[in-house]
Amino acid sequence: MTDDTLIQLHNVSKAYQEGGREHRVFHDLSTTFRRGESVALLGRSGTGKTTLLNLLSGIDLPDAGEVWINGGNISRLSETERTLFRRRHIGFVFQFFNLIPTLTVLENLLLPLSLSGRLDDDGETQAMELLAKVNLSGRGQSYPDLLSGGEQQRVAIARALVHRPTLLLADEPTGNLDTETGARVLALLYDMVSQYGTTLIMVTHSAEAAQRAGRVLRLHDGRLVG
Repeated sequence: MTDDTLIQLHNVSKAYQEGGREHRVFHDLSTTFRRGESVALLGRSGTGKTTLLNLLSGIDLPDAGEVWINGGNISRLSETERTLFRRRHIGFVFQFFNLIPTLTVLENLLLPLSLSGRLDDDGETQAMELLAKVNLSGRGQSYPDLLSGGEQQRVAIARALVHRPTLLLADEPTGNLDTETGARVLALLYDMVSQYGTTLIMVTHSAEAAQRAGRVLRLHDGRLVG
């Protein structure tokens, strides 16, 4: 693993049981992702895009092979250790925002800091600064259901970055937005990860999202094709 390599998948295999039959998603998959790069993952439904994100985050474990992130083999960590690893080093942005409706916008942003044990005055200041960067500084005390879809996704991006993760995983982040709003959110997402030097791996069906990425990979027959 070179100094600029953040992620290395080594001979990773993963299969699921579906209707009494085995569905093999990956077999001996090996690839690397560099620090600070943005990667768009393309592929038909069912090709394993979300499964790959789950393997990278430690939500799923490979049946065989290893997933290395930042010099550590997360495949060998316990479930508790993987949870703690995610809380400290990984941010998530989802298609349906996944904001907690009973928490205010600011409280949603502070949650990752609280879970990782880094909630203090500096953390709250950082959260407020992020709200300003996503042009929502006046909405900190609002609840998510009072925000538009685009505003909720901007909050979700800020929440994903508030703890300064090494890796940001995005699963169809503009898939629930209209074209114009999605384009604005996409521009913000790329701008923010560039500012923070975060590695972005994004599953998308959006041609525009792929065009903005530094690298485009397609999942086909359990292989990543550049």
